Amino acid sequence: MFYALAVITFGSAVPAGQFVPGIMIGSTYGRLVGMFVVKFYAKLNIEEGTYALLGAASFLGGSMRMTVSLCVIMVELTNNLKLLPLIMLVLLISKAVGDAFNEGLYEEQARLRGIPLLESRPKYEMRKMTAKEACGNQKVVSFPRIAKVADVVAILRSNKHNGFPVIDHTRNGETLVIGLVLRSHLLVLLQSKVDFQHSPFPSDATGGSGQMRHNFGEFVKPASSKGTSIEDIHLTSDDLEMYIDLAPFLNPSPYIVPEEMSLTKVYNLFRQLGLRHIFVVPRASRVIGLITRKDLLIEESRDSANVELQSTSVRSLCCFLCFIFV
Repeated sequence: MFYALAVITFGSAVPAGQFVPGIMIGSTYGRLVGMFVVKFYAKLNIEEGTYALLGAASFLGGSMRMTVSLCVIMVELTNNLKLLPLIMLVLLISKAVGDAFNEGLYEEQARLRGIPLLESRPKYEMRKMTAKEACGNQKVVSFPRIAKVADVVAILRSNKHNGFPVIDHTRNGETLVIGLVLRSHLLVLLQSKVDFQHSPFPSDATGGSGQMRHNFGEFVKPASSKGTSIEDIHLTSDDLEMYIDLAPFLNPSPYIVPEEMSLTKVYNLFRQLGLRHIFVVPRASRVIGLITRKDLLIEESRDSANVELQSTSVRSLCCFLCFIFV
């Protein structure tokens, strides 16, 4: 009964977990095996509860593929360290048998729902690939700094991307990436309409006026819903002919990697930093500085207003001592 109900309820939008039913199912068939063993080997001193415990550990280990944490939980439940070798052996066997057939329960659920869950280690083939090869021949969808409302709506309807690069042109005609704007932020701007302007030129070079018209809560995605979609926004023909200055609402320092970087390093960046976007750009031709670990150490001071890096203070002290000796 528990097994049938767990199969039906898992993955549905009801608060029914899988850990407690897994313990019940595993302990039930473990005790069933223990009853058969006691019946055929009546002369031996065998406890059915031990089989129930090992059955619960084996079922959880085979379905969820947890080893260390599950072993600690089972030992804490029994408060008997003598069962630790048996629990470890059962978990290793159940995980090995499960891995021979498919992935774990939660990994399969993430794959069915289309969640891009990255494994702990990249594939071996990624060592021979670069970031440029991972991008493929796909066309980069970007926004200019001063974007027309009609163009923004058309791009949001034709693409499902969560973030878009924002570019600007210099006086020499060069194209520069000035930041990253999120899809949710664009939807907030289209819905509020307070940042629409008639002129296709920047209204404020500093971007201060755009930030004063919104509060932080407007750009936070509601936890109880999927947020606003482009279909929920209704604009008139006059609104579509207006412009938006995206400079105050973009992230001016997104993560950027050169096109020749190994795909393994890019994979590790996504895993360790929890990123969702990374810009791939041509290799930079000029270096403006070098940062080491010592450059990130802050010199502690009694005055909290005067915060100085230790590397800067060390350089200043060295220059001062050199001046004294000279």
